[in-house]
Amino acid sequence: MITSERSIDYFYSAHSAFAYIGAGYLNEIAQQFQVRINHYPVDLHKVMQAAGSTSFSDRSKPHLRYFFGTEIERWCRKRAVHWLGRIPTHHHKGYELANRFLIAAQQMSGDIDQLSHHFVRSHWVEDIDLSDERALVAVSDEINFEGERILQRALTEDSLRVYRQHTEVAIRRFVLGSPTYFLNDEMFYGQDRLDFVESAIKSLVESQT
Repeated sequence: MITSERSIDYFYSAHSAFAYIGAGYLNEIAQQFQVRINHYPVDLHKVMQAAGSTSFSDRSKPHLRYFFGTEIERWCRKRAVHWLGRIPTHHHKGYELANRFLIAAQQMSGDIDQLSHHFVRSHWVEDIDLSDERALVAVSDEINFEGERILQRALTEDSLRVYRQHTEVAIRRFVLGSPTYFLNDEMFYGQDRLDFVESAIKSLVESQT
């Protein structure tokens, strides 16, 4: 049985490039060590604002080219994943619906590791518009999630309430951006820290055996 101590709290946004790059590795870690992933899709703008980060609109063009060009390219090679080679066409549209869709799916099925990975991959590899209801349903149906049923739940006030709760939890826990992982109270910010996450989980598992 998986205990509460052997779970990862995963804070991210469905449109996040670096959440995409790390998603496959995160799922591999969870499967290898039989660790549950607790998904917390959040309003990334509010979380980063609370953390004191500069908004993307206020960052310089060289900064954006480096972090959302050079660094993505490097890490895609490192993780052996593909990407469009550019920012997705619809990237700057709202991402709230996609996050609420994942929340609704988690409420219905419990396990959304595959769906979450598929969402971010579809955005960064297939240029899917994550603000489009029909696109979300289609992407979900591709991997046998009931897209239409999930959408109807995602549009409820309850999904909005949980989304706001997730964002408040992220702010209270001083989440710095997407993705951020917690193992118990230890925070790991960025998919480039997944090696440390893996090592920490391995140590925890060994201490329990």
